Amino acid sequence: MVNLQIPLLWAMLCSYIGAFALFVLYFLNQNEKISKIALNVVSAAVFINACLVVLRAILIKGLPLNNGFEFGLCFSLAVGVIYLILAFKFKLPQIGAFILPVAIGLGAWLLNVDMTINPLNPALRSYWLSFHVSAAVIAYGTFAISFGISVAYLLRDSGKLTSLPEKKVLDEVSYKMVFVGMPFLTIMLITGAVWAEYAWGTFWSWDPKETFALVTWLVYALYLHIRLMRGWRGKRTAILSIIGFLTVIFTFFAVSYLLPGLHSYLS
Repeated sequence: MVNLQIPLLWAMLCSYIGAFALFVLYFLNQNEKISKIALNVVSAAVFINACLVVLRAILIKGLPLNNGFEFGLCFSLAVGVIYLILAFKFKLPQIGAFILPVAIGLGAWLLNVDMTINPLNPALRSYWLSFHVSAAVIAYGTFAISFGISVAYLLRDSGKLTSLPEKKVLDEVSYKMVFVGMPFLTIMLITGAVWAEYAWGTFWSWDPKETFALVTWLVYALYLHIRLMRGWRGKRTAILSIIGFLTVIFTFFAVSYLLPGLHSYLS
């Protein structure tokens, strides 16, 4: 069963790439049938992604949340599932062209990550793991969707790709994603602090990943503040959403590889 991981990863990645290519083709000729086919291909990719998560859970005999590879699998699944919900609920399949690159990037990265199953680090042997990492998966997934929609908004605002949904719709859905993701990001920070006290004897140690997770929280807190309290809409909040997701990517990738700390074993 271990050997199934690579073929399934390739199948998932190729499906996401194929769906992206179809959405690009849709924007070139405005054929709704192509958009529907692309949506079906995304559904297939998400199914394969889900199969990978289940397979990994069987292999490790638990929730696949113990290292960077498993987190990446769940992260890409969250992106795909949330996208499909939005595509069907709000009739926004075309935004897949701006969201799927995130799933494609994660899939390409997963093919180059060590997927060896190792004994669980003692610091990870806690029920807090499930709460902390699951909250991170949901938060990062919603922020990825908000990022993609914000990119689409800026293109729509510039007069390009006028076949995209109205700016007001894009702006509102992007905001809703941040609104949903922010509580989970808060849960991630709180459970992480409690877990740190249990594992290392301190709630906060200014570990690089802790620090940049806090920076990410502050960026999205600013986003919600200026939208709800100051009434900002449109281009300015779209740019802030993009900045927020860049901090997510930096926290997940760059900190893990460039700034070693207490979270290094998660990569």
